[in-house]
Order: sequence, then structure tokens, then C-alpha cells
Amino acid sequence: MPNDTILETRALTKEFKGFVAVNGVDLKVERGTIHALIGPNGAGKTTCFNLLTHFLTPTRGQIVYNGEEITGSRPAAIARKGLVRSFQISAVFPHLTVLENVRIALQVKRGLSFDFWRSQKALAAYDARAAELIDAVGLAGYESMLAGELPYGRKRALEIATTLALDPELLLLDEPTAGMTHDDVERVAALIKRVAADRTVLMVEHNLSVVSTLSDRITVLARGEVIAEGDYATVSRHPAVIEAYLGSEHG
Repeated sequence: MPNDTILETRALTKEFKGFVAVNGVDLKVERGTIHALIGPNGAGKTTCFNLLTHFLTPTRGQIVYNGEEITGSRPAAIARKGLVRSFQISAVFPHLTVLENVRIALQVKRGLSFDFWRSQKALAAYDARAAELIDAVGLAGYESMLAGELPYGRKRALEIATTLALDPELLLLDEPTAGMTHDDVERVAALIKRVAADRTVLMVEHNLSVVSTLSDRITVLARGEVIAEGDYATVSRHPAVIEAYLGSEHG
């Protein structure tokens, strides 16, 4: 299937009491790609993510998803349309097992509440799909472990599993490898590549090695504005990008 635009922003802007955090951002994410949003600290990446999922309301501009304008929609309504931000709805319950966490996310997908008191028989209906998701993120064998006891990288994998339970068409990942060891970074990067096989991924990521390995397209922000876009080879050589990163390190 030829690529087309699944998500587009037009002149997206967010001001906080006179401070412009995101300034006229035009972003196009093509269906079936991994698109990275990068930039030095304070570039506006997380604010941009919060605007896309309407945890923040834009001051100006439009957000279009699958050809439909979603500017002003509620976060839950956006998630139901298939645009889901990892770690947004998928907060892990530390005192429940890996299996129980994924089952709860599957209940949410079906429009049910967190019915902890439902019978084991009713909950068991979710076990087959939960097992598939647990295996898909490399957590087979951890089903009965409490989520709070998982190593950090595997806890992140569980968070992705609970997000995938919501069956997103466009998955937004906010710094998926932050704070990880080298082994965990490699494991989660491989996981992102697997889950992107049949969906679109937009991610904010500081690890440029991960970005260069995974991304089909990259948008670079600095001071709330897009300063470059293209593949990794293109943006990494862009003078404005080099200046933005060096300036952030030495300024």
C-alpha cells in the first residue's frame, strides 16, 4: 500500500503566558513509517506530543488524523480513534502481575471499567490475547511476576504491551529508551521495530543511535520550531541541526 499521511499538524502553536513553546509546527507522518521527533533539551518535543494527544490545548493551529480534524477532541476520544500515546493510558499497576496488567488494558479496549472483582472465568476470556501480547514484547515467562518487581527495561516492555492492547493504529512513544542500560536499549529498540511492522510509530527519542537505526523520517525541533526534516543522513549533516545540538551542549 502506498504511503499516505496518517497525521498532520498545520501551524501548530502553544504559548504559555507569552512564552512560545511550540511555534507554527507543520508535521506530516506517513502511514506505516517510524517517524522520530528529536531536538535538544527545551526544543518543544514533549509539548508537541502533549498537543497531539490533547493533554494540552493548542493556542493556534490544526491537528488532522486520518483525514479528520481532531483539534479540541478529548484525549480518550483520540485514543479510541487509534492514536494512542504509550505510558498515557498504560500506566502499570505495580502490585498486579504482568498478566493482570495486560488483561486490564484489554478490558479498557472493550469499553469496560477496571473490574478487579469480576470472576476469574470472565477475566480468563482475555488470557489468550494477553499471552500473545506478552510474548510479542519478550515477556513470556514473566506472566506471574509483579509488575513492580520487573527490571526497568522489562517494565517499559510491559507498558508497551498494555498500550498495544488498545490496538493503536498510530503509536506515540515518548522517550521509550530513557534511563536504560545498553542491553535494555537494544531490547526495546528491537521491540519498537517489531511492533511497527503493522502500525505507524511517532517517537520522541534522545538516543540518536536508536533514532538512526529505526527511523524512516526525522523531524528536528529547536526553540519550538522545525529546523530540519528528512532521513538521518540528511538531518545529521544539516548546519542548523549541528548548531542546535552543539549550542545546547556548550551554551
